[in-house]
Amino acid sequence: MRPAAGALACAIALLMVSGAAPASYPKVKASASKAASSKKTTKKKAAPSRAKTRQSSPAISAKQREQATETVHSRIGEANPIENPAALVPFLLRLSQFESGQSTGLLRVLHFGDSHTAADEWTGMVRHLLQGRFGDGGTGFLLPGRPFLGYRRLQTKSTATSGWTTEGLSQATGDGLFGLGGTCISTRRAGQSLSLEAAGSRFELYYLKQPGGGRLSVSVDGVPNTVVETDGERGPGYFEVEVNEGRHELALRTLEAAPVRLFGWVAENRSGVTYESLGINGAQASLILNWNEELYDEHLRQRDPALIVLAYGTNEAGAKDWTEESYGAMFSGLIARLRKASPTASILVIGPPDRYIRSRGRYTVMDRVDMIVAAQRNTALSNGCAFWDIREGMGGKGSMRQWVVAGLAQKDHVHFTQDGYRLLGGALYEELIRDLRFFQESYAASQTPAATGANR
Repeated sequence: MRPAAGALACAIALLMVSGAAPASYPKVKASASKAASSKKTTKKKAAPSRAKTRQSSPAISAKQREQATETVHSRIGEANPIENPAALVPFLLRLSQFESGQSTGLLRVLHFGDSHTAADEWTGMVRHLLQGRFGDGGTGFLLPGRPFLGYRRLQTKSTATSGWTTEGLSQATGDGLFGLGGTCISTRRAGQSLSLEAAGSRFELYYLKQPGGGRLSVSVDGVPNTVVETDGERGPGYFEVEVNEGRHELALRTLEAAPVRLFGWVAENRSGVTYESLGINGAQASLILNWNEELYDEHLRQRDPALIVLAYGTNEAGAKDWTEESYGAMFSGLIARLRKASPTASILVIGPPDRYIRSRGRYTVMDRVDMIVAAQRNTALSNGCAFWDIREGMGGKGSMRQWVVAGLAQKDHVHFTQDGYRLLGGALYEELIRDLRFFQESYAASQTPAATGANR
């Protein structure tokens, strides 16, 4: 039995559900998630020399890269159990019901985080694997237009004119009315437009109703659809349109010089899993507490997630004002707020990856990651959440160097390459599937005559 399996078995024993046990799953090979990192990389041309240059990193030989790659793949392929998996039972039950055909509709996962999440490579891999197994529920929620440089969501295309202003982000500047993603765009100008191209059968626009709000014309695939009135008592507004399943383009345009504020789009299919990436560059977990609680909670209820993932810590490790006690208190408050708005959702906390810091021309391990990992683990477990130590899966403290040498992490020793993020996404997926398998086996065993007392 894997670590913490007893707690999961106890939670399953208390679960009262009907129906036959779900079918078993084939074994997920570690090499499946590693395939994404096997592509060869092409060397970039060296930048022109300048008068002042940073000390260059030592050249990495082919042998060193090969050895580092082998080390990383060997470690990431090992089991790195999610702690307190019993906290995931409601989510695992719904996944199991999807697999067995007992449940249809949408199962949503909201993944909040920092730049590792904002890249949508890590989350994109988890989305790809879950949807391939349990059904493609679509992109889910995404930010409108181009709220910040480099923003993207895989398999979607967004455009926006230059007259939109972004509020929120990591500084949380503004009135706190930023919505589910902690970022919104607004304008007071007529003729400003934006568009979204994505696959789905149902699209939704999240906007702010406000006194004197401007009108929006909406078109679907180039055909005028309706005019949305944003004028009204201040609060959340929603516009929804259903279309035939497939890829569509939605476009909107402001019709007058009046205030308009947009929080995001939703693109969904009729059934399946969504894995929604809600990352902000430079974000810390405490940022969510700066967002208007009433609006944020309403958006969270609107999405009705089965699982909420919190993946922060990289930026907190670089902030000297946190102690383990103060961080734990803040994190407990955040979990309580999420539970209040979404009481049925499971919560998975993912600790920060390993990182280094540059000092005097050299990269050294950032020791403060230890404190953040400890604070997140203790707070998650004491508040009935699951916890996954991504740094341990990487190889533990100091492992980032191996990832850099292997070409799976960037030279800043903080962020990963595309292949590195995909490798981490595959590892998270495999741990979720391991817990799902154990849940199914334990539930099936609990339904035998001896377990249910049918022979008495």
